[in-house]
Amino acid sequence: MTWSLPQPMLTTAVDSPALPAGWAAEPKWDGYRAQLAVHTGGRVLLRSRQGTDMTTAFPEIRAASLAQLPADTGLDGELVVWEQGRLAFERLQQRLARRGSGSAHGARQWPAHYVVFDLVHADGTDLTSWPYERRRAALEALVAERQLEPPLTLCPSTTDPAVAQGWLEWTAAGLEGLCFKRLSDPYTGGARAWRKYKVRITTEAIIGAVTGTLGAPRAALLGRYDTAGRLRYTGRSTTLSAHLARALGDVLVRPAHVHPWEGWTFSAGWGTRRMLDVVLVEPAVVLEVAVDVARDAAGRFRHPARPHRIRTDIDTAQVPRFGEPGADSAGP
Repeated sequence: MTWSLPQPMLTTAVDSPALPAGWAAEPKWDGYRAQLAVHTGGRVLLRSRQGTDMTTAFPEIRAASLAQLPADTGLDGELVVWEQGRLAFERLQQRLARRGSGSAHGARQWPAHYVVFDLVHADGTDLTSWPYERRRAALEALVAERQLEPPLTLCPSTTDPAVAQGWLEWTAAGLEGLCFKRLSDPYTGGARAWRKYKVRITTEAIIGAVTGTLGAPRAALLGRYDTAGRLRYTGRSTTLSAHLARALGDVLVRPAHVHPWEGWTFSAGWGTRRMLDVVLVEPAVVLEVAVDVARDAAGRFRHPARPHRIRTDIDTAQVPRFGEPGADSAGP
């Protein structure tokens, strides 16, 4: 019987890490959302949230699925890559760009894991109408029966608030926060019925450039000095509020000497080739920002930082060093 994967169920952001009664919590991984289908006849589909077929880019996941899962199985989960003890999102991006012999080499160099958190099809039955609690029990039974082993692994799930709170201590390894799922909810493709909480850190960075104009900046490009005294690009901010833009317009000036970022180009974001049109500024203004814990291998912010305020009380030498372990303290 022909069947297909449903549209992925989505999340909406919340500000509290508290686990509500009647809900389950799962760790939120810094990876690629991916659905996996194993069909009769050995056909496997590994599909991104946007519908991209990623099967050939991750041959180790395809091989493990054929070896360990029964036909007519549909799963939802997250692709992750571990590197030096933490999740490395940029390695997933590099893996996705490779095909053929390149994908096999990528599997050896940066092997992926598939963290399974939902079962949407099994034994010819569409399970999306089942409540989460029942789907989770069926998933755990499948994992135990088939004795799944890496690169396939079961995502933890709990209804214990203390356990969920404890997972927030995993941020140093790249865990972004928590996902909350109502025990009684069916799997509704496209619905934002799940919730996500991201750990955010308040920290400081130096403004090295802006988009917009010097007098009316729209966003800030942020930097930090490394241990060799070089100003390294750390990430960019979200759009500045009108109040903060005016305040920065009063204090930002053009570089007095050759800027360390002279001749550099800056991407508009992960996964895009669009470059930002920027104005370099004297790196003398410190900005307080809130960022989540997602970092690339070098330590750059992977998502835009939320600007809070200018820190006139902090010298640029007091800003945390670029890539320094533990420079930013995480907390819920």
